[in-house]
Amino acid sequence: MRRYRPLPAVVFAIVVSALVGGFFGRSALATDDKVPEHYRAFTTALNAIETNYIDKVESDRLVYGAVRGMLGTLDPHSSFFDPREYAQMRERQEGRYYGIGVSIVSADGDITAISVFEGSPAYKKGIRRGDILANVAGEDAKGWTTEQAMRKLRGPKGTTVYVGVKRRGYGEMIKFELTRDEVYIPTVPAYFMIDATTGYIRMQDFGENTDRDVKHALHDLSSKGMKRLLFDIRTNPGGPLDQAIKVANEFLPRGRMIVYTRGRVTNSDQDYRASEDGEFTDMPIVALANRNSASASEIVTGALQDHDRAYIVGETTFGKALVQSVYRISGGAGLALTTAHYYTPSGRLIQRPWDASFDEYLSYSLRDQDSNKPHNPSDLKHTDAGRPVYSGGGIEPDKRVPGPIEGFNPGRLGRMLYARAAFANYAQKYAAEGDTRITQASTGRKTVKPNFVVDAAMVADFREQLKADKVKIDDDAFTKDFDFIKAMLRFEIDNAVFGIADARRHLIGVDPQAQAALTMFGEAQKLTELSRSGKTKAF
Repeated sequence: MRRYRPLPAVVFAIVVSALVGGFFGRSALATDDKVPEHYRAFTTALNAIETNYIDKVESDRLVYGAVRGMLGTLDPHSSFFDPREYAQMRERQEGRYYGIGVSIVSADGDITAISVFEGSPAYKKGIRRGDILANVAGEDAKGWTTEQAMRKLRGPKGTTVYVGVKRRGYGEMIKFELTRDEVYIPTVPAYFMIDATTGYIRMQDFGENTDRDVKHALHDLSSKGMKRLLFDIRTNPGGPLDQAIKVANEFLPRGRMIVYTRGRVTNSDQDYRASEDGEFTDMPIVALANRNSASASEIVTGALQDHDRAYIVGETTFGKALVQSVYRISGGAGLALTTAHYYTPSGRLIQRPWDASFDEYLSYSLRDQDSNKPHNPSDLKHTDAGRPVYSGGGIEPDKRVPGPIEGFNPGRLGRMLYARAAFANYAQKYAAEGDTRITQASTGRKTVKPNFVVDAAMVADFREQLKADKVKIDDDAFTKDFDFIKAMLRFEIDNAVFGIADARRHLIGVDPQAQAALTMFGEAQKLTELSRSGKTKAF
C-alpha cells in the first residue's frame, strides 16, 4: 500500500477527493476562506505525529482514520472504505469473484468459515460452515488475519489451492484440493412453491443482478402454478437504489412512483417511477419484513404498501432512508457519503432520528418494538386506497408479528444460543446419508435423510453438546424456547447438509411470522382488487 509522506499536496488531494468529489464538483469549498486554514491544521498535525510519535505510524493509517473520524460526525451511515474494504464492497454488489466460495472470519486466532456458497468449489468438495481453515496453501493459518487468508484463497480461475480443515468429530485434518472458479453470490438464495398456488421468494440482499434473480424466480414459480406470492424481505440490509426500483417495478404498472429523493446538492432531487408495466401487477402479495430490513428493502416494501400492492406482515423495518453516493477516491479507497433522503410514494420519510453518539440508533434491532408508541399527527400519510401510514421511523407492517430471529421471538436463552452459533456448531456432526465426499474416519458423526425429524434423542444429544461446551442451561428457559430450538436445529442441519432451499422450505412450516402471513392472502386479494379496479389515486 502506498505510503503518504507529509507532503501537503498529496494530503490535499486526498481530502479534496473526499470532500469535493462527492459533491459533484461544487466550487463553494474552494472559496471558503477557512478551508486553507483547516488544511494547514490537518497537515501540521499529520507531520507532527509522523515525526514525533513514540512509534512509527503509517501515513495512510493516519489519513484513513482522520477521514473516518470526519465522517463519524455527520450521520450513522456515511463511511470510508480503505482499498481492501472498498474492493469487498464492490465485490458484494457485483455478486461475483474468483476463489473457492467461502466467507471467512478470524476468531480466536482461527480462520473459520461462516458461510459456503452453494455451487462453489468449496461446497462441491464438502467444506462446511464452522470449518476451521487450519492450513492454506501449505502454510499454518493460525493467527492469520482474514486479509492474509483471502490473499491465499483467491486467485485466477482454474488455479489450485490446497486447504486443510479442522472439523468437530474428526481427529485429523481434512485435506481438500480446490480449483478456483467464478463464485456467484446469490441475492435470492431460495424460492419454491409452498403449495399448489402459493410461491415463496427469499430476497436476502441487493446486488447488481438482484432484479434478474427475482425475475427468474417469478417466472419459474409462475410456470409451476403460482397465483399468489409470499415475498420474504426480512433481514435484507439493502443495496443499490436502481435494483430496488427494478424489483418494485415487477409489481407496478408503468408510471407509478416508486421512490423519490431530495437533497442539498445538484442532481440529488430525483423522482423514480416504474419505467414499464410490471409482469406481476395483478398477483396478490404478502410481504414479510422485520426490524433488520433496511434501505433498499424499505424502498420496495414502502412502494408496495403505498400502492396497496402488498400486505405487510412482521415488524417495523429499520428506518434507513439515507441515500449514499459511493465514490472511489485516492489509492483505491472509497467513500460512501449521504447525499439525499428518500421518500415513499405517499411522501413518507422512513428515516429514524438518531442520537448524538448513534448508539441508540444502531442498537435498534436489539430492542423489542413498542407497538403502542403514539404517532405524530403530522406524520400521517395515506396509501392509494386511503389506508393510514406514517412517516418518521421505518415501514410499519399492516399486521404486526414479533419475530427478530428467523420469524421467532425467543427468550434470552434462545437468543444466546443463536448468537453463539450453537445450532450451526451442532449441525457440523451431521452428513447426508450416502454423502461420500469426506472419507476420513470420524467419531460421533451422524447421517440424516431429507425427511428427518428433530426427535427427543437429537434434542438430548444437543443438550449434551451444550454441556461439553460449558453452556449453562436453565431447564425452564429451555422448555419455553423449545419450539424455537427444535426449529433452529432442523434449519441448521438442513442448511449444512441439504442446502438453503430445503432449509427455508421446512422452516416456513413452523416460522410464526410466515404462518401468520399465509393467513393474510384474503387481505392481499382485497388490495389487489382495489388496485385493479382503479379505485386508487396515482402519485
